Amino acid sequence: MVKGWRALDDFLSVIFPFVRRHLKRAIDIRERIRINEETLHLLLAGVVGVIGGLTNLIFYGCIEAVMWLALGGSGEVVEIAEVMNWWQRLAIPAVGGLTAGLILYWGLRLVGNQGASNILEVVVSGNGRLPMRTALVKAISSLVSIGTGASIGREGSITQVAATLASKFGQLFKWPPYRLRLMIACGAASGMAAAYNAPVAGSIFAAHIVLGNFSMNLFAPVIFAAVVATMTSRYFFGIKPFYEIPAYDFTYFSQLPWFLVLGITSGVLSAGFLKAIRLSEEWFAKINSPIYVRTTLGGLIVGVLAIWFPAAWGNGYGAITGILHDPVTHWSVLLLLCAKFVAILACVGSGMVGGVFTPTLFLGAALGSLFGLVLNALEWSALPTGAFAMVGMGSVLAGAIHAPLLAMIMIFEISLNYSIMPPLMLACAVSTLVARGLYSESIYTEPLRVKGITAHPEEERFGEATQTFVGEIMREPVPPVRENVGFQKLAERFLTSTNNFIPVVDETQRLIGVVALHDMKEYLHKGHEMNGVIAYDIMREAPPVLTPNQKLVDVFPILLQSEFRNVPVVNNRLENRLVGSILRAEALQVISEALAAKRAT
Repeated sequence: MVKGWRALDDFLSVIFPFVRRHLKRAIDIRERIRINEETLHLLLAGVVGVIGGLTNLIFYGCIEAVMWLALGGSGEVVEIAEVMNWWQRLAIPAVGGLTAGLILYWGLRLVGNQGASNILEVVVSGNGRLPMRTALVKAISSLVSIGTGASIGREGSITQVAATLASKFGQLFKWPPYRLRLMIACGAASGMAAAYNAPVAGSIFAAHIVLGNFSMNLFAPVIFAAVVATMTSRYFFGIKPFYEIPAYDFTYFSQLPWFLVLGITSGVLSAGFLKAIRLSEEWFAKINSPIYVRTTLGGLIVGVLAIWFPAAWGNGYGAITGILHDPVTHWSVLLLLCAKFVAILACVGSGMVGGVFTPTLFLGAALGSLFGLVLNALEWSALPTGAFAMVGMGSVLAGAIHAPLLAMIMIFEISLNYSIMPPLMLACAVSTLVARGLYSESIYTEPLRVKGITAHPEEERFGEATQTFVGEIMREPVPPVRENVGFQKLAERFLTSTNNFIPVVDETQRLIGVVALHDMKEYLHKGHEMNGVIAYDIMREAPPVLTPNQKLVDVFPILLQSEFRNVPVVNNRLENRLVGSILRAEALQVISEALAAKRAT
């Protein structure tokens, strides 16, 4: 019997140092590996960035396939249209509009009403859930429209699909709405960045247009997604500027006034363009026929214009290139501007799916080129026409989207020409002021206004945040332990969870303290004594807690001082029964966004 006890004692004297040594190492590793909310968002943004880059690649390949089927070749649609017979230029956009409309008509009927699919609407007033099937139907319709010469851009569908995939990615993991909204913004940034090879512009687009917020906890993931998407796209397409113009020296104040005038003119054109789009949509809506009848009519209008102006086809990329490089007369530019203006209105107003970013750039290029040609003809300026065209692109875009910073960065990134920045900045700022004075909504906020939605309610959210209660964002509590749980079970809980603090409750679920992972270290050096260590011996006093009926603004100091990722919530101060927790990062994000909006106003 004595021998047996001795053997057991020898065994324990060997095994306890082994367990203690390795348990300490395991706990040390577990304590170091802690992924906070911000790090998780960056990792997710990287995944979304890859999705955006691949979406751009797949969409580009699908457009090329549609063009091979419909046009018998691929490349720039304007070049293809120029060698076609007049009846082909007339018929192909009309047939494409019919096909795209039928896809929308039957596709949307098949998938049913899945809710709002507008990115801004889902972010501003929705729960961050974009419908996948609706997005796919619209993307297929857009492919047909773009591949058959419609005057719309591909960037809209790429951004929409990338944002929808990002939202669906989050829905699969049942993430809360605030994270889904961030994923949508990352998807929009990645789609825009990949489409234009413009990571900075893509980031600003998502932060300014989609989120309406530049706070760093939101802007950092957006930047990461845009960078990853750009690098993914560059792997397949390389890096080169979309448009090239000769560099010139802008060194004299005497050159500035002309760009000031160009900015004013661009603002007037932008406001007129926005007003014309609304009127076009209202006119087509009066046609009491299915969507495919309206899209056929829209395509037919493009076809009629293309009989005399082949550049009416497409998103405007080929026409912009021609304006920037080929010597043309001011009359030809003016007529092309008018033809393209009508073609864009026909496509957008009839309900075709696509973007208006690149078509808007064309309007600006035509206006700037016309402005420069007139000045050069009158010998009032010696600056190259291409410089005026490039500045016109940015200033009209700024007026249409009411975002001068985004327009400046976009033009720089697609041209990689820094010499135009001073006049570009001036013209964009002036154009935005003029356009906003003439038409209060932008090309992105107008659809929301029609539905009675304020584009960026952050301006009013400070008051809203003060009325938000803890119970509205409360989650399940971190699974607690009883005060008599042993040391080994506590160690197992820490090693199998991501929490660095575990609540301790009594038999009535009353919160009596917390066990911290760090506090367990001092007990690891003990031998047999570890068998007698329980949670009550290790736990700290219960931290400051919240109750469901408290307002976020009232618990702001507690959230700032808390070292807990999941702050405990109890039913009331008297019973102190653990009923939930709130994610500290989520609560602080709501408050910080409200404060940022308050400062902005």
